[in-house]
Amino acid sequence: MAPTERLGVGLIGAGLVTQTVHLPALASLADTFVVRHLSDPDEDLAARAGAAVGARHSAHADALIADPAVEVVAVCSPHRFHTEQVIAACEAGKRAVLCEKPLAVSMAEAELIGEVSRRTGVPIVVGAMHLFDPGWLWADRRSAGLRRTAHTIRSSIVLPPNSRYEELATEVYGRHTASTAPDMADPAAQAEVVVGGVLGLAVHDLPLIRSFLPRIDDLVVHEARPLRPWGYHIVFTAAGRTVELHAVVDATWQPDWTLEVVSDTEALRLDFTPSYVQAGSARAVLRSHDATTMAEPADSNGYSGEWQHVAALARGEVAGGVRHEHDLADLRLALRLADAASELIAPDSREAA
Repeated sequence: MAPTERLGVGLIGAGLVTQTVHLPALASLADTFVVRHLSDPDEDLAARAGAAVGARHSAHADALIADPAVEVVAVCSPHRFHTEQVIAACEAGKRAVLCEKPLAVSMAEAELIGEVSRRTGVPIVVGAMHLFDPGWLWADRRSAGLRRTAHTIRSSIVLPPNSRYEELATEVYGRHTASTAPDMADPAAQAEVVVGGVLGLAVHDLPLIRSFLPRIDDLVVHEARPLRPWGYHIVFTAAGRTVELHAVVDATWQPDWTLEVVSDTEALRLDFTPSYVQAGSARAVLRSHDATTMAEPADSNGYSGEWQHVAALARGEVAGGVRHEHDLADLRLALRLADAASELIAPDSREAA
């Protein structure tokens, strides 16, 4: 296809992530993409979101995947549907697939996705947006020494409820009412909160963290507990390095999302913008005993970066740009961490199940 030809996009799932993240990101890349189709089991929701961007709509993912105007599929459905929908898009011969995190809910499913992607030649990108943030890309190129010597890694996330930013991102259709709060006296409920936090929030930083861990086969979770009103605190070790994960969602006026990597001689710090906020790149600073360097701020962020990567793959402009082995390793870390944390909090719940 001609480099100037826009790629037709279909989004499976018309919920909040599609409305407040992907549609604004695609609008900012209107020279590259055009939204052609939205699908959602709630057809009225799909119709309203589709009408807002001039796209057709349907109630079934199969209709979207069969649409010849859809060249790139974004899978933004609940986790349990990712595998079947990603595979269906590959089998339909789409140019590329963007799958929201996590790629799958088991390693077996993720490996099956990889097999289908290799057989069909359809590249898949997992929507871990921090991997594509210009601030991280700057830090990644300068972290060879830290990868050898890091001893402590900290991810700290303090955010207000998503709704504060969702309404700023765009008009929101079909917002669901809050679900019943879990019984936090029940260890199984506590474990469920922490597992949900790992797979829903920590998963954004885990690919970055994994790049500083030589291996994870010896991973041990030493602390794991939920935080109120919602959040988690986890401490684990792997490859002789200590990793602290802390997140809390409350009514804070000052959001904070930081990732720090520390050795005896260097320290890296990244400050990311909150989810749903497309306000430029992360701030990245690398310090040593005799120098401090920092990234030039960029107007773009990880959301636009991942879509630009999808376009490059779909057009065949990126040689060796598919990182499925890395995606498998990232998912393996997330699932191993979630399982170990759950086992520490509620060791009897798995036996009861």
